[in-house]
Amino acid sequence: MDKHKAIPQGYMTVGEIARKMDVTVRALQHYDREGLLSPSAMSEGGRRLYTDKDIVKLHQILSLKHLGFSLDDIKNRLIPLDTPDEIADVLMEQAVTVKRKIESLSESLRELEVLREEVLQMQSVDFKKYADIIVNLQMKNDFYWLIKHFDDQTLDHIRSHFDKDSGTAFVNTFMQLQNEAIRLQNANIPADSDETQNFAKAYWDMIMDFTGGDMSMLPRLIELGQFQNADHKWKVAQDIANGYVEQALGVYFSRLGIDPFKEETE
Repeated sequence: MDKHKAIPQGYMTVGEIARKMDVTVRALQHYDREGLLSPSAMSEGGRRLYTDKDIVKLHQILSLKHLGFSLDDIKNRLIPLDTPDEIADVLMEQAVTVKRKIESLSESLRELEVLREEVLQMQSVDFKKYADIIVNLQMKNDFYWLIKHFDDQTLDHIRSHFDKDSGTAFVNTFMQLQNEAIRLQNANIPADSDETQNFAKAYWDMIMDFTGGDMSMLPRLIELGQFQNADHKWKVAQDIANGYVEQALGVYFSRLGIDPFKEETE
């Protein structure tokens, strides 16, 4: 009874705050030793005493710890809680940090779910392709699913000739040219027009950029729209684009007096 009387009103013992915040007494003692959360007072009997303000500070510590911050990081991030503005700033900072963590976890969950679907569709164990898919998902490349259709030689070529930035730039260029081919086809622009031949040159430059002069890669690039089990919308669009590209390049090569496809097979 004397022990309880020694605790001033508005204070809590270490055991009480531990139960209230669902932490161990040992953890609170550790936070005290680390200078993160010292008791606001000591009882006449030498017991650590805490206040409601300490609960708010403890919540701040636990939240940052849950988000993966080390104790040293937390010590550097703690802000005095003496005014409403300071408390509001702390809560806002924690809310922003939690939001970022949620977004990161949501993205990780999406990547796991997508990779699972790709693994099931591949029907084979290929960790190099799995790794490529993960990298492309993290790059926000919407065409990550194409990877499962490439053979090992094509993927090795891509890995050795493109990094993250150049690979992204190539995909963007490819899609822009494919969309341009569809636009020209829908507008009934003749294959021998200046507009189409400018397009053909840009398309061939893109192909040469991809192949690096290795003509054996040509058939693999042309097969982009012919994958089995490809998305139907994708396949229809690529069939239209590839049909127009074939006409445009036919005129382009005729004017140059070359046949790179024939040269590749010889």
